[in-house]
Amino acid sequence: MRNISKSFPGVKALDGVDLRVEQGTVHAIMGENGAGKSTLMKVLFGQYTPDEGEIFLEGKPVQLKSVKDAVNHGISMIYQELSPIKELSIAENIFVGRYPMTAAHIIDWKKMYTSCQEIFDRWGLSYDPQTKIKMLKTADIQMIEIIKAISFNAKLVIMDEPSSSISQKEVEKLFDFIRALKKEGITTIIITHKLDEVFTVADQVTVLRDGKYIGSNRIGELDRASLIKMMVGREMNNLFPKKDAGYGAPLLEVRGLNNGSRVQDVSFTLHKGEILGFAGIVGAGRTETMRALFGLDPHSSGEVIMDGKPIQIKHVRDAIKNDIVMATESRKDDGLVLCRSVEENIMLPSLYRRSKGGILNLKENRRVAEEASHKLEVKTSSMDTMANFLSGGNQQKLILCKWLLMNPKVLILDEPTRGIDVGAKWEIYNIITGLAKQGVGIILVSSEMEEIINLSDRVLVMCEGRINGCLEKGEVTQEKIMNLASEVQV
Repeated sequence: MRNISKSFPGVKALDGVDLRVEQGTVHAIMGENGAGKSTLMKVLFGQYTPDEGEIFLEGKPVQLKSVKDAVNHGISMIYQELSPIKELSIAENIFVGRYPMTAAHIIDWKKMYTSCQEIFDRWGLSYDPQTKIKMLKTADIQMIEIIKAISFNAKLVIMDEPSSSISQKEVEKLFDFIRALKKEGITTIIITHKLDEVFTVADQVTVLRDGKYIGSNRIGELDRASLIKMMVGREMNNLFPKKDAGYGAPLLEVRGLNNGSRVQDVSFTLHKGEILGFAGIVGAGRTETMRALFGLDPHSSGEVIMDGKPIQIKHVRDAIKNDIVMATESRKDDGLVLCRSVEENIMLPSLYRRSKGGILNLKENRRVAEEASHKLEVKTSSMDTMANFLSGGNQQKLILCKWLLMNPKVLILDEPTRGIDVGAKWEIYNIITGLAKQGVGIILVSSEMEEIINLSDRVLVMCEGRINGCLEKGEVTQEKIMNLASEVQV
């Protein structure tokens, strides 16, 4: 790709970007949120037409004016947000839009299932082609998406944040499969924010910043510090800000919280100014526990005590009324109203507090929203910009803005840095530790070990819906967390 430029209204997403990818390699694309990574790949996949620039495949110039053009040239793309047809079988999903037909122009089911099984046999996969997609885990669905991509005889497979929603063990399985693709001569481009993954699986990395090409290096020529500097444009020797040891008096107590098999007899105490980490593998019950505590999901039994007094939480409004707020795992599903503006999203939870007789002071609302946005350094061209146009990191800061206006005593953060770049992570870590210093009790749910270990005062480890153990600040290690996360203690 040579001199690729692409503009949208008010934004130049790509500015003369170059990309050179060698056949049969794993090439990582990195950069902060809004750097242009996904836009560049959507140009390569024919989803966007570049304003300027040329694309060459195997040395020959090509015109990719549509996704169909890209697929016909052997390019496939797997998006971060997986979108299978859940009620259909694995085979139907793989062959959707190109089902084998009989002479009578009806679907040849036998041929479709046989062809699907042949693909699985070739790659050593043990799925049943007739299993419905809704029966699979996220990691398995992702594997099916990869199989679907290479079933088009793809020469080049693009993966956007392929490990953002799967466990460490599943990540290793995914990387083994990427290496298998490499042995077959299939080229893979991965967009990722995770430095460890780049050094584990990639052969080469290209860095973008603010829509511009910064550089491209073989992995052996880089270390973590130099790669971070390329991404953010400055030295970042300490990603995790320092927080004073210790915390205050008990703030929130949860006793015997239950919600079927997903949350079983969960009890814990959160103190003022404490960052309480929740660790565990995918499906351990961390998110389900927090959703039940925040009133997003019902709980069958349990007691919640705030400042020494029992409180009832049956709905989200009950939690908010008692100064408990939550930044949910999915920004897009239940964190933001994407079709509404930055200002509207910031002000939404606190409108009832700011209205007088049901009437809002719009000028005052704008002032408060601008002040909150400025305080957390949300990068937006205007308060009227729709939330869906912000980068992942700025969307996360937007969620924090709206909840911090409520002056909460307890802030629950479920995967607060998922899918965001190292620079935005650093900013959010500073916000988290700053709130803890002010006495806010913070519950941090994260699948990133570094995050849990370096930010938490204590770490509770969950397994199969139960709290399996508690690790104090000085004794937390990755090995201890994984031991507690993988086996129920008797």
